[in-house]
Parts: sequence; structure tokens; C-alpha cells
Amino acid sequence: MNMRLNILTFAALLVFAASNNQSYAANPHIIPEPGYIDMSDDGLFELDKKTPIVVSNDLWNPAAIFAEEAMEFLDLKRPLRTTKRAKGGIRLRIDRFVPEEGYEMTITPEEVVIIGGSEAGVFYGLQTLRQLVAANNGKVPCGYIADEPTFAYRGAHLDVARHFFTVEEVKEYIDILAAHKLNRLHWHLTDDQGWRIEIKRYPELTEKGSMRKETLVGHGLKPEKWDGTPYGGYYTQEQIREVVDYAAKRYITVIPEIEMPGHAQAALHALPWLGCNEQIVDVWTTWGVTPEVMCAGKESTYTFLENVLLEVIELFPSEYIHIGGDECPKERWAECEHCQAMIKAQELNNTEELQGYLVARIEKFLNAHGKKMIGWDEILDGGVTSTATVMSWRGIKGGIKAAERGNDVIMTPMTLCYLNFYQTESREGEGLHIGGHIPFELIYAWDPTEGMSDEAKSHIIGVQCNMWTEYIKDAQTLQHMLLPRLAAMSEVQWATDRRNEQTIRQKMETMRKFYEECGWNCSPYYFDGRK
Repeated sequence: MNMRLNILTFAALLVFAASNNQSYAANPHIIPEPGYIDMSDDGLFELDKKTPIVVSNDLWNPAAIFAEEAMEFLDLKRPLRTTKRAKGGIRLRIDRFVPEEGYEMTITPEEVVIIGGSEAGVFYGLQTLRQLVAANNGKVPCGYIADEPTFAYRGAHLDVARHFFTVEEVKEYIDILAAHKLNRLHWHLTDDQGWRIEIKRYPELTEKGSMRKETLVGHGLKPEKWDGTPYGGYYTQEQIREVVDYAAKRYITVIPEIEMPGHAQAALHALPWLGCNEQIVDVWTTWGVTPEVMCAGKESTYTFLENVLLEVIELFPSEYIHIGGDECPKERWAECEHCQAMIKAQELNNTEELQGYLVARIEKFLNAHGKKMIGWDEILDGGVTSTATVMSWRGIKGGIKAAERGNDVIMTPMTLCYLNFYQTESREGEGLHIGGHIPFELIYAWDPTEGMSDEAKSHIIGVQCNMWTEYIKDAQTLQHMLLPRLAAMSEVQWATDRRNEQTIRQKMETMRKFYEECGWNCSPYYFDGRK
């Protein structure tokens, strides 16, 4: 029998029995909502500086992270003790009969036992315990919790091309994702406004392409004013490895995005021969879509992309590499003798199919090196293989189309998942942002597979929120835009079929306290009743 069905069926029977005899306490406020909770009136487990974390199955990593995290909630001067032998305390182990990312937690006055289907499952159980500890000042109500996520891919995106964030700031972003049980960070490393990853084969990419002369002030639809201040930054390969390792210890896989063939003006500035006419261009100082794109007709472009990807593959253990593929104007290709020659040689019909050729060729290269390709939903326009994973951002229709033709899909529609949009309709007090309006409630009510056939639903592997940083210049603003809306997104990702609009506001008041104790900059609008 499927273990997930077995656990949930058993849990449902327990819920039925409990509801009949009124024997269980009210649900604690946990985000995202666990699959099953049965809290009793049998006392409390009290966590203090003497509480040991007892490890089996070599679960030292999740134990050590929780030991550090507990310091801020218990006001400790040193982490909790981790050990293989002790009585009581917090006891961790793996059981392969528990779903891989799932966990079971049993709380008694003497001990907390967390059993995960993997290290990640144990880690998620500890994140739930962390919330209970913070909400109850170390006094955790006794009971039983069984939990597992709805979606295997639970992602958040971070654009560091428009505005750069330090290694420490990216790590804190990862900490926030981990606390919400996300497991993917989509790291947008290159764009028109900056190239942020060191590529040793092409040092010009960071020597020249990481710095723009100035930055647009105000909105970019009719640019009129710039700040006159050079802006840049990039990550060395050592720093990339540091971030990837930090995320892995929190059970988050980092997926790099290297934009191609559009959104590449920073690369064209560094290496003009990548363009159709080898035109000299600056790193772009405004937002939007530039006509300057990589030439898809020259073999030198493909050699460049493959060389870059070889270094990227070495840095990122992720099974996926994101190649962008979005918003690529074709004006230069229509005029380019190289592109027109490639269209003729490959027996293509137009420039859209030329982009399809480039995407398919890059996917074949990645597959040959043990990687899978993700692209934005524009990769569907020129024809795409059934093995490509599609990230649907222009709405849900692209995702449905891709899923129905057999492609795996990550749903991230702009009108629901772009957390760089305003949080309130009035925008009062929010500062300048890109536009649009996505309140907490809109995200929370979203069903990512609504209206799909069962076959299409089977290809929706996950959900992702995106954070584009044209108007997000620092870590405090980044957190302000992320929280509390990430909590709504985590409920969509982890607890799709068990959300409860009647209890979410009360739960979020507890979560607000959690954010405060973590020192994270949570915006007030949802709590003030503003939409």
C-alpha cells in the first residue's frame, strides 16, 4: 500500500474518533499546516538549556542547525547539546516507511521524538518544533503530528542581477525559505543589468559585465533620470560553492539561471562578438526588454554557452539548470546573415523556430552532462522537447498547455507569484515597486492545479514564487516584500488541500511573533487588514 495513503487514512480515522469524543486540544498555529495534528491535555514538554538532542542515523546536521536556532528563542549563550546517548530530550531518527520528506512527531512531557523519512524530513519536523517552541516560550504541548508536503518542488526565486546581495544576505534569504519548508532556490545570476557569476574561461564577464554605469531612477516605461552612480558586484566560484553548501545543509537545492539568448546585454558588453553584428553596447542601465540578444546563427555563440555551462555544472549539484529563454526579441535575428543562414541550414520556418533550435541544442548538451533543463514558458513558442521542464510565468495557460503535452511544469504565474509586486491596492507607504498588486489573501486562495485534467495534474511538479529586484535595493526591503506572503505561498506548496481560511489569520499572528524573534523584517499590511 502507498505509505502516504496509509498514513493519511490512519490519520483521518484518528481525526474522526477525536472529533466524536472531543478528546483533543485545539490545533497549534503551525505554518504550513501539517497533514494531521492530535494535541492532548497530557502536559507539556519543556525545552531549556539542558535539553539534549539525541541523534541516530547520523542526523548531526539537522540536529546542529536546530541547536543553533534554539538559542534565539530560549536566549541561550551556546547551542543545545547534541549526543548519541541520553535520556529524554529531543530524539531524532530516520524510518524509511515514512514518506521521504515527511515526518512524525510525538511529544510527551519526557521527550520529543521526530521520525523522518530522510534527513530532510527530520529537518522539517524540527522546523515545526521550532515554531512550537517560539510560540510557547519553550513549553510545547504534548501530542502527535504526521506531515508531508503536497508538491515535491517548493521554490523561491531571487534575482541578483538587477540588484546585488551579499553572500550573507543570500544565506539569510535561504534561512527564511528553510523555515517555511521550501526546498529550491532559483538563483537568477545573469541579466542585461549585470553578470554575477565568475566564469574562469571568460573573465571579462565579471571584469566588465558585472558593473553598470548607473541605475534608472523611477519606473522604466519612460526613463528620464538615472542616479549617475556605478553599480556592480559578483560572486566568485568559491562564494558560489559556499552558498550552495549552506543551502544544502538546509535541504535546499540551488538552481542557477544563466539567461540565453535574450536578457544578455551584460554579456554582450563584455564579449561583443556574441551579438549578431558584434555591436558595442553598455551593461544596460534601465529595466524591461532590450533588443540586444545573443546571435543564434554563429557557432561561436554555442561554444560560449557550452563553456559557461560546463563551469556552472561543476558548481551546482542540482539536477536542473535554468536557461531563461524568456523575452527574446527577434529583430536582430531577422536582419542577421548568420541567423538567416542557420534557419536555412536547419530547415526552420522562422526566428521563433530558431530559438527553439537553440533551446533544444542546449538541452541536449545539458542532458549529455547529466542535467535537466528548465526554461520560462516562452520556450514553448518555438517548439520544445517533451523532456524540458517549463516554468509557467505568463499565466496558467502555458503551464496547462505544457502539462497536457507531457512536459513537467512548475507553476509561477506572474499575477499570483511575483512577490516584487505591491502588497496593497492603495500602495500607501509601500515605496516604489514594479507594479501589480498581490495581497496575502490572493496567494493563499490559489489552487495551482484548478481546472486541469488528472493527466495534466500529474505533470505539475511544483510551485514557485519569484522575487525580481529592479526596485528592491537592500536586504531589509527584500524581507519586507517576502514576508508574510511567503507563508501563504508555503501553504500552497506544502499543504494545498488542507488550508483553512477560518484559522489562517490567527495562525499568522503567531507567525508574526516568530518572524520578530528571528529578526526578520515582516511587512505589516496583512496584519493591519489592508488588501
